[in-house]
Amino acid sequence: MPERRTRADAVSNRARIVQVARELLASSSELPMNAVAKAAGVGQGTLYRNFATREALLAEVYRADVDRLVASAPELLAEHDAATAFRLWLDNVADYARVKRGVLAALEGGELAAGHHDPIAEAIDRLLAAGRAEGTLRADVGASDVLLLLGFLSRPEAADRAHHVLDLIFTGLRVR
Repeated sequence: MPERRTRADAVSNRARIVQVARELLASSSELPMNAVAKAAGVGQGTLYRNFATREALLAEVYRADVDRLVASAPELLAEHDAATAFRLWLDNVADYARVKRGVLAALEGGELAAGHHDPIAEAIDRLLAAGRAEGTLRADVGASDVLLLLGFLSRPEAADRAHHVLDLIFTGLRVR
């Protein structure tokens, strides 16, 4: 039996649904499925064919953002020196944290984040290793240290102060 291919419009609809959900979550943890369908310009059937539940949609938004965050590390290292790449990556973390807060608030906690710790830690290790090799980032700092510091971003009061706190973290990672 030949492999069934997904139509281009179906792929586009799915991507648009995820993007709209991400945008809605940036301003509120409320995510009414009918509002997502309307804003994405798709019918309820299309929405539920792609995401049978609200939780499935939230999980996809979260997964897509983790994938994008992790993939940005090598891209930034290819374009910038390690210290600049790390600082720009931290800006990506701030965007990720904003959506993560919305997703986790909408799901009221849960185990969603558990499976994404390792890829994020690997991205941090890659950035730190490049900075150590250049002599711009401290050798005594590991991914677990950075993840601990970044934990602040999941707190509700961090939203307005994220970039300032990330500047403090980055300054502490630099070689003096």
